Amino acid sequence: RTYTKSGLMVGLGEEDREVLAVLEDLRQRQVDIVTIGQYLSPGPKHLPVSRFVPPETFARFREYGEALGFLQVVSTPLTRSSYHAEQVQRLMLEHPR
Repeated sequence: RTYTKSGLMVGLGEEDREVLAVLEDLRQRQVDIVTIGQYLSPGPKHLPVSRFVPPETFARFREYGEALGFLQVVSTPLTRSSYHAEQVQRLMLEHPR
């Protein structure tokens, strides 16, 4: 079985409960790694930021994801989908398939 990874951007109008529900859905589908980061609008012709999610909420998302059993949850305002990609190799060694 291969390792799977998904990522979410928050700050686009979603509610916290929706993020938690997506984490549950991803875990039910056996996704191993998830990243959660703040959406930052690249310019005036792009969608505006709906809200800036506080660091405490990112920590709560991480804790919830870890409790669901993800191998790794990286959840901070500056997290991007490739963030800590080098750690995936370590995870693969720690959790061989």
